[in-house]
Amino acid sequence: MSDAPQFRDAMMARAVFADVDLSQAAFDDAKMAGITIRNANLEGADLSDVSLRDVTITNADLTGMKINGVLVTDMLAVWQKQ
Repeated sequence: MSDAPQFRDAMMARAVFADVDLSQAAFDDAKMAGITIRNANLEGADLSDVSLRDVTITNADLTGMKINGVLVTDMLAVWQKQ
């Protein structure tokens, strides 16, 4: 068994995660509508089969982040040129 936090079939709506290290954490079938994540380490995260509708990301290091295999920094560079 891993020491990493495991959240399975959890109702976590409006939860606040602040100043936390969520690396290696697993959220499976978690209901997380309206959550807040601040000052957290999500390095190496894998978001699959998730709804990111109305998600806001600000002041984040997007280095290496990909959406459907495309680097987000590349997408933003193209968008900024328009």
